[in-house]
Amino acid sequence: MAHMLIIEDEPAIRTVLAEVFKNAGHDVTLAADGMEGVAAFRAEPLDLVVLDLMLPKIDGFAVCELIRQESDVPVMMLTALSAEADELRGFELLADDYVTKPFSVKVVLQRAEALLRRASHQHCAEPDGLLRCGNVALDPAGRTVSLHGRSVELTRTEFDVLELLMTHPGRVYTRDELLALVWHYEFASDPKIVNIHVMNIRKKLGAGLVATVRGIGYKLGNS
Repeated sequence: MAHMLIIEDEPAIRTVLAEVFKNAGHDVTLAADGMEGVAAFRAEPLDLVVLDLMLPKIDGFAVCELIRQESDVPVMMLTALSAEADELRGFELLADDYVTKPFSVKVVLQRAEALLRRASHQHCAEPDGLLRCGNVALDPAGRTVSLHGRSVELTRTEFDVLELLMTHPGRVYTRDELLALVWHYEFASDPKIVNIHVMNIRKKLGAGLVATVRGIGYKLGNS
């Protein structure tokens, strides 16, 4: 499950894309203009941004430039602008994909899934020792966490759970494994304690950061 942001001013297209992504198991946030889109981008961790270019208030090129100043989240431009110059400008602004309208929703979904797979193969560890996923940065040595560069206070246990997930972004952990690795409970304990701490992490850092794998446990949300 990934968290998508769709920035699109045409209601019909917004609705269709949201339905397709939700049916594929993803969470979706919608924005109807560039200003609203930037605010939504800064509000919580995201795994993919689908971005129209001819937007009210702030155009899509400017939105992409702002996003790239703060994040390397995958950006798919989805637009009626089909000129080569516009496409080149999009890639110069470090968009990851450029799709022109009219489009096939099935193709858009598959291209989005491809961007997510590519992003998931990139380990979160950075040369400076930080673990980064989207707009969240975790410092294992200093035991600090930030969202959009602003410090967020986690409890010791919340930090340990998040550090484990961010260190192994592709792995799914069962609740029993988390109890053993974080709480050091090798045997029976109430697995609801794991659910509570994950819920608190989501409240502080965004619902999309930790994904639930139905019937199994949890993994990092953008993996």
